[in-house]
Amino acid sequence: MTHAQPQKKSFFNMNVDLMHGPILKSLLLFMLPILVSNLFQQLYNTVDTMIVGNVLGDTALAAIGSCGSIYELLVGFGIGIGNGLAIVAARSYGAQDEDLLKRTVTGSIVIGLIASLVITAAGFLGLRPLLQLLDTPAEILEEAYSYIIVIDLGVIVMFLYNLCAGLLRAIGNSVMPLVFLLISSALNVGLDLWFIAGVGMGVRGAAVATVIAQGISVVLCILYVLAKVRILIPEKKHLAVGSHLYWELFSQSISMGLMSSIVSAGSVVLQYGINGLGTLTIAGHTAARKLFAFTDMPLISMANAGSTFVSQNRGANQPDRVRRGMRQMYLYSVVVMVTAVVLMNFGAQWMVQLISGSSESIVLENGARYLIWNAPFYAVLGVLLCTRYALQSLGQKVLPLFSSVIELVGKVIFVLVFIPKFQYNAVILCEPIIWCFMALYLVLVYLHEPFVFPKKKK
Repeated sequence: MTHAQPQKKSFFNMNVDLMHGPILKSLLLFMLPILVSNLFQQLYNTVDTMIVGNVLGDTALAAIGSCGSIYELLVGFGIGIGNGLAIVAARSYGAQDEDLLKRTVTGSIVIGLIASLVITAAGFLGLRPLLQLLDTPAEILEEAYSYIIVIDLGVIVMFLYNLCAGLLRAIGNSVMPLVFLLISSALNVGLDLWFIAGVGMGVRGAAVATVIAQGISVVLCILYVLAKVRILIPEKKHLAVGSHLYWELFSQSISMGLMSSIVSAGSVVLQYGINGLGTLTIAGHTAARKLFAFTDMPLISMANAGSTFVSQNRGANQPDRVRRGMRQMYLYSVVVMVTAVVLMNFGAQWMVQLISGSSESIVLENGARYLIWNAPFYAVLGVLLCTRYALQSLGQKVLPLFSSVIELVGKVIFVLVFIPKFQYNAVILCEPIIWCFMALYLVLVYLHEPFVFPKKKK
């Protein structure tokens, strides 16, 4: 067995030690670059939305919104695969087994590329029928398809970035993925303006800009790893991964990927209910979801940081540190909730108008109402996300997956029963109610996790 050696600190190697020292401080230091990275990754999509809404109008905005859930389904599965692979890498790093870490990198690349190609092929064949199945309004169908097909063809690019970033974070480096995204985000803004307002490519231009910008971040990430992070570069002997490790990587990644895709499938189902409420309602919901995707980033980022924290400490066999870390993540979620409630009650409608570029009262009022009603449930969402990621990091594969099934079934019930009766009010309350059931289930599973809470011998 070989051991990972600590690397000298520099700007290009700012690894955070998650296995020793103050837990909250380490989590916050590691989480902050992830938060900024996630914000800028979301900026890719939000800039698209702002430029489309302000340059092309409400109809084009609705076209992007109508396939937003499909976007999440495509990209979410790829990201879930990448996160699952990174979990195994973080455990190897926590166990200080450099040889295993490099074999993990080899296996991750193989599995990830195959998964990306499968996702792209499935999307290419099924996207148009899926849009029709979701009752996408006829006047926006072609624009919606022209946007989502480009995203589908770029899935492999988005996966490669998330894999590279995930592997860097697995060894405690969350700074450099941020640097690459800052560079590519600036490029994304420029390309958006050029393709949409300058060249006149319409909504397709927004998708092309996003894929190209993400491709730049992939190139930068790979070059950095080759130059500075030798611990992640496999040698010839590490090409022999072994069936056991392949199975661990496959099962962990598929579990995370399926969990993400089932959650996204629930969003697709919900989108079906929303698409029947009219173009202006779709536009308002689209703007609100874009803002929600920003405001829930502190929760998602802490869950991502917690995943690496739990994985490394699982590899290092430190259950007490995992327990203390989870308690601090739960308290953090409450703080985020209080902040969100204050922010939404004072600025929700203004933010919806900024994102949508609309002056229609239906767009602004529905969007603001969505944000204000969701904010008090952010603490529940934080507990849900941290617990789900932690269980995956501990090696649980099936039980966290079941939580996403709860979400899917709940959204089907809302679309069939409650949305036809209560209209957009049911759309707003759908997810918060489901979050409560999911969080309760996941916390109960966590409290029975044998590594964290070992049974006392009689």
